Amino acid sequence: MQIEKKDIRALSKEQLRDFFVANGDQAFRGNQVYEWLWSKGAHRFEDMTNVAKTTRAMLEAHFVINHIKVDTMQRSTDGTVKNAVRLHDGLIVESVLIPTETRTTACVSSQVGCSLDCNFCATARLKRMRNLNPDEIYDQVIAIDKESRLYYNHPLSNIVFMGMGEPLMNYPNVMKAIDKITSPEGLGMSPKRITVSTSGVSKMIRKMADDEVKFKLAVSLHSAIEEVRNEIMPFTKNFPLTELREALEYWYKKTKSKITYEYVVWKGINDSKEAIDALVKFCKYVPCKVNLIEYNPIDDGEFQQAAPEVIDNYIKALAQHDIVAKVRRSRGKDIDAACGQLANKEG
Repeated sequence: MQIEKKDIRALSKEQLRDFFVANGDQAFRGNQVYEWLWSKGAHRFEDMTNVAKTTRAMLEAHFVINHIKVDTMQRSTDGTVKNAVRLHDGLIVESVLIPTETRTTACVSSQVGCSLDCNFCATARLKRMRNLNPDEIYDQVIAIDKESRLYYNHPLSNIVFMGMGEPLMNYPNVMKAIDKITSPEGLGMSPKRITVSTSGVSKMIRKMADDEVKFKLAVSLHSAIEEVRNEIMPFTKNFPLTELREALEYWYKKTKSKITYEYVVWKGINDSKEAIDALVKFCKYVPCKVNLIEYNPIDDGEFQQAAPEVIDNYIKALAQHDIVAKVRRSRGKDIDAACGQLANKEG
C-alpha cells in the first residue's frame, strides 16, 4: 500500500529534526532541509545539493513540496505585475506587484475566492473554495520578491493583505505566513512593512490586539453610515459600526498603532455631505488616516466613480479636523489588477 505523502512544509523545524532522528539520521539534517524549504525556496528535494542523495530519496518517499506555480504573468503599462498563481490542487489565486519610484509592494491573497459578499468587488462574486495554507501565502510573496529584484533591481519592500479573500477569516494561516515572512529564517521582513486589511471582522480585530501583532491594520470602511454600509457590504450586518468602533478603540489602546481606513467614493452612494460628516465623526474615535480610493468598475455599471470635486470635499473636510487623507490612484487597471478586480479570469 502506498503511503500518503505529507506536505513537508506543514512540519515545524523541531518536527523535521525529530523525523531525521527517528529515521536514524542526525537532528541537524532537519535544520538544513528547513533552510532549503524556506530561506532558499527549494521546489524539489533534488535541489538540496548539500543533502546526501540517499537522504533526498528518503524525503521523496515520505513527503511532497506543494509549491505554487505562476501560471500566467501580466505586466501593466504602469509597471504593475499580476500573477495568476496555480496551487497544488489546480485552483488559482491572484497576486500583484505594485511598483512606485521608492518601493515595491506585494498585494497577496489569503483565500481562494472570498468568504464575504461586498457588492462592488469582483472577488466577492467567486464562492470561497478554501483557505490558503501558510506556505501558499508565503510563496506568493517569494514570487513577487523575485519579480521585484528582476524588474526593479531591489527586493520587495512592503506587503499588503488586500488580494483575494478576507485575511481575518483565515487568521491562523495568515499569522503563520507572517511569522515566516518576518522570521530571519524566512524573508526577514519587518512587520511594520506589512498591512493586513479587513472588511471589519470586529472579534478578530480584538484577537489581533490580544495577540500583540506588530503589523499594521487597514479597514475597508466605505461608509460610516450603518444602512449604507450594510447595503454595499451585506455581511457587515453581523459587524455593526458601534462594535467595529469599539474593536478599533481596543486595538489602538493595546497596540498604539494608527489605523488606515480604505474608502472608495461612489456616485449616488456615499458622495453626500452627510456621508462626509459621518466619516469625519468616525475618524475622531481612533488615531487614523484615510485612503480615498479610485473606483475600478467590474462590468455591470451598478457602481460608478464619484465626481473629482466630491473627493476634494472629502479631503477638505478631513483636513479641517487634522485627519490625514490621501487619494490612492488605481494601478494595473488595464490588466484587471486594481482593487476589487481580482477574479481569476484566466482560471
